[in-house]
Amino acid sequence: MEQSESKRVTDARAAAAKIAAEKAAAKKAAAEKAAADKAAQEAAAKAAQKQAAAEAARQQAAAEEAKRQQQAAAAAAAAAAAAQAQVPVQPAAPAAPSGCDPNYAGPCVPIASDVDCAGGSGNGPAYVGGPVTVVGSDIYGLDRNGDGVGCE
Repeated sequence: MEQSESKRVTDARAAAAKIAAEKAAAKKAAAEKAAADKAAQEAAAKAAQKQAAAEAARQQAAAEEAKRQQQAAAAAAAAAAAAQAQVPVQPAAPAAPSGCDPNYAGPCVPIASDVDCAGGSGNGPAYVGGPVTVVGSDIYGLDRNGDGVGCE
């Protein structure tokens, strides 16, 4: 083979080797870029998930705080309503005459070990003609139906 032919073959091989090396380097660079892009996407996805989780936690905390404030406001409103509610005032009974039980108004209910309604089935020893108004404790059980009036 001639020297010029040999040089041409050697140059062609060198050029082919150079092109193959450049292709391999480009392929390697593309693979590295793809790997870097994938890592960047994964990092961005993780950051987005972390941010979404933080936002969800913030919203949940805000909802819980709003609920707590609503409950506190409801409790305060209930307390204010209760404070404004008027307790029915029971008129003071006039002073019972001496010997009469102050838990009853109207006819004198004697102070005794037991008092029953006159004309009823009770066994005394004391009796009262009714009706009598219960203004304290119905200690003798004269108001059987609990309407505040005994011996009806």
